[in-house]
Amino acid sequence: MANNHNTRPYTLPEPFYCDPAEVENGISMDLVEKYIRQHEDRLRRYRYLEALYKGFHDIFRQPEKEKWKPDWRLAVNFPRYLTTTFSGYGYGKGIKVLHPDDDIAEGIRDFEKSNEIKGHHTNMVKYCCIYGHAWEYMYQDEEGRTNVTAEKPSDLFVVCDDTMKKRALFGVRYGRHNTGKHEGEIYGEIIGSMENIPFDAGRKKEPYPNPYAPRLCVVEWCLNDERMGLYEPVAGLIELYNHTLSEKSNDIDYFAEAILAVIGAEVEEKDLENMRDKRLVNLYGTENVKDAIVQYLTRPSADGTQENLLTRVERLIYQIAMVANISDESFGSATSGVALAYKLWSTSNIVGDFNTLIEKSIKKRIKLWSSLQTNTTRNDAWVDIEVKFQPNIPRNVQEETQTAASAEGMVSRETQLSLLSYVEDPKAEIDRMKQEEEEEQASIVDRRMFETPELEVTEDAEEDTSGQ
Repeated sequence: MANNHNTRPYTLPEPFYCDPAEVENGISMDLVEKYIRQHEDRLRRYRYLEALYKGFHDIFRQPEKEKWKPDWRLAVNFPRYLTTTFSGYGYGKGIKVLHPDDDIAEGIRDFEKSNEIKGHHTNMVKYCCIYGHAWEYMYQDEEGRTNVTAEKPSDLFVVCDDTMKKRALFGVRYGRHNTGKHEGEIYGEIIGSMENIPFDAGRKKEPYPNPYAPRLCVVEWCLNDERMGLYEPVAGLIELYNHTLSEKSNDIDYFAEAILAVIGAEVEEKDLENMRDKRLVNLYGTENVKDAIVQYLTRPSADGTQENLLTRVERLIYQIAMVANISDESFGSATSGVALAYKLWSTSNIVGDFNTLIEKSIKKRIKLWSSLQTNTTRNDAWVDIEVKFQPNIPRNVQEETQTAASAEGMVSRETQLSLLSYVEDPKAEIDRMKQEEEEEQASIVDRRMFETPELEVTEDAEEDTSGQ
């Protein structure tokens, strides 16, 4: 196998640092272009990881073999499978942002609805799985509404100060012109704490105020502290699997097109073509034809070795990536929720670590959102939010219901309802239960009043009354 060394090794995307003194008098284009050059050194890694996700693996870039040799190029898209399985398990049911204040909670719901936040979260999780991290970019539209969009780390970066606080000094969102007189030149904007400054072809344009000042309008999501992609640790194993599978397919072609050897007899050219087309050998006409040997030349088979290698590499891919292979036959042997939880143990661990980082990022997002009076009058609204995650796994509803029923009297009603996966909001469910009880009580009272017979006044009663 010819190794493609131009794609590895990579440098993980450590934050960029800058002396705060360099930006005291403003952010110069020279400084911006300096960090853009450093950031572009990382683009090769981002492009490689994205190519893996899309199925364009190194096997397609290997040197071509001679024309007469089979040259299969097979790529098994483990990266896409791992990403889809991981994101579907951890975030298929969405991420909920709750707040105890009803007015603030309604404002957050309106913000999420206008931004189709479930789809946004799906993109953010996918980008983090591919690249190891991603960015949220927040802005105000023409109607004054707060919007958020997902940005790939190949298009945006942030520079922090080199102090212990590591405060974000500025960010840069940029690209390069593909056509026109400025083809190849950089354009974009400088994201500052007080204002954002568009630029093009090395020149700044008219700045506009940052509505979230003094905070930058970007929020970073990280899959882990190292900003390492989900399948990045197993990229080499995936390339090895592709190479082995492709060579195995080549071997099958070799066996299908085995060479026919005719020993002890001369075969003319036209006879060779006839034998090849009709797959028939018939030698006669010579005294020693009985001594002729006709047989196929076969290569030694390495089928068992190849299969063992493929099995081991596939197992290592799931083991090191820590994502469960839900299509494996043994996965269906889980007969209880506990057994299933053990099979998903490693996946749950990395989902839990990612959840911690997501929660921090979402709080930063709501912190920017609550800094605007048009959204809420409470600047500290982000402090009390609760970010709720719910893994998307098969549930045994009967077991959950029995467990919740057995907790009656031992815990609060809200905690009891939280044990049921099909109850999305225990507080709202309690309110609905109270409302149903009140409606039922009112219905009972109305029914009794309707069913109570009127007292009949008899003639005897009238006489007794008149006698008094």
